[in-house]
Amino acid sequence: MQRKKIAIIGAGPGGLAAAMLLSAKGYHVQLFEKQKYIGGRTSSFSKFGYTFDLGPTFFSMPYILEELFQEAGRRLEDYVSLRKIDPMYTLMFDDFSMKASSDRQKMKQIVETHFPGYGRQYERFMLDTRKKMNVLLPILQKNHDSIFDYVRLRSIKAWPKLELSKTLYEVLSKYFDDDRLKLSFTFQSKYLGMSPWECPGLFSILAFMEHEYGIFHPVGGLSKLTAAMGIVAREHGAEIHTGTGVSKLIIDNKRTVQGLQLDTGDKIAADHVIMNADFAQAMSQLVADDLRRKYKTIHLEKKRYSCSTFMIYAGVDISVPLDHHTVLFSKDYKRNVEEISHLKTVSQDPSIYIQNASITDSTLAPTGKSALYILAPVPNNFSHIDWEKEKGAFHDLILSKVEEKTGLHNLRHKIETETVLTPADWENKKYVYKGATFNLAHNLRQMMYFRPHNKLKEFRGLWLVGGGTHPGSGLPTIFESARITAHLLSGAMD
Repeated sequence: MQRKKIAIIGAGPGGLAAAMLLSAKGYHVQLFEKQKYIGGRTSSFSKFGYTFDLGPTFFSMPYILEELFQEAGRRLEDYVSLRKIDPMYTLMFDDFSMKASSDRQKMKQIVETHFPGYGRQYERFMLDTRKKMNVLLPILQKNHDSIFDYVRLRSIKAWPKLELSKTLYEVLSKYFDDDRLKLSFTFQSKYLGMSPWECPGLFSILAFMEHEYGIFHPVGGLSKLTAAMGIVAREHGAEIHTGTGVSKLIIDNKRTVQGLQLDTGDKIAADHVIMNADFAQAMSQLVADDLRRKYKTIHLEKKRYSCSTFMIYAGVDISVPLDHHTVLFSKDYKRNVEEISHLKTVSQDPSIYIQNASITDSTLAPTGKSALYILAPVPNNFSHIDWEKEKGAFHDLILSKVEEKTGLHNLRHKIETETVLTPADWENKKYVYKGATFNLAHNLRQMMYFRPHNKLKEFRGLWLVGGGTHPGSGLPTIFESARITAHLLSGAMD
């Protein structure tokens, strides 16, 4: 019997995971990637002996990816070497800094040292959030294609425990009084591109996951994860075409997707199509507006999106004495997130994240040198900020803040090579809708059933994986999206 044909658009982590799972089941899988490399935002690039992660810079809950590899008949450890990072990160405020650890007793002592009397509150936060995680995880791992999912007995019992009526900041206020301690367990909302004063309270699980499972660095960078999935997919017969963009979906008059048309004009027939490209960008570019019902351009523009990021990738001619991850908090963090989310202006006091992965992994920089990844959250391109005009001044401001807060004076004069990526570049060069690097926002009206479904009902034969579908953004949830979609799709074909 002829094998079913599956075409996948986009070789990000979701598309590669789906390709790996479905090719392992014996389906004929073809994956098409517009860029000349695989990995999407989970890729890397090298310049003059320095290697930089493009987007994600650490990996949590590795057991999820281990399970996917097992399902594909492989072992993750045969393809990737993971190193646990401890301290996980250093948090720098104006008046003190604190190192965070996933070692429970060590972290309790760290909290107690800086905030006497709050070690027990840290333990209570972990205990309560572990219970929340146990309730939430089955919900995240389940497909949500019916509004009636919310009135089933299991869901009704779960909702009160998820603290959906509270913001993340409010949830942490139950445990801690000091704003610096609250921010130490809420800044992770930036992984979703959201403010802790708006992010739903259920996302206290983000800090919990780091402290419970630890965070990991794949030797060679995060792109080693996506490279490994590509290798396994090819071992099972999947065809991965890089430098091969898709111009449109081929849809018949019954609204059934028949395949793809490539940028070259070639047509690829498929029984099913999985879309891993940035959701709003792909819907805007690959499907004519008059064919769309729920996701017309006017509807996409009204949805809420994450913030963007201003990136500096710097190869530095010194060994930088920073931990693997460092977060520099702005003096008025709440003001900073309001500038990003509501005022949509360029901040003069941005919060900054620094990855210094070469202190852990010597393969990423020449001996005695450092590969620095410097990120500042900024408004997405709905702000209409002219980044060509603002780029130089904001770049200099970021470096000044880094030098001032870390004590790395004259760091800019040690830079041998540098690449800058603005929100405009994310949109125009990396094909991210409005430069919203963390995809659709995770407010309650855009989660689970209210997020684009893994099986998109707009068209027959069209499926989604990635941060723009359920369960959402972040590598563990993107891998779960691939598992949900692959299981649903194979079930529909069996």
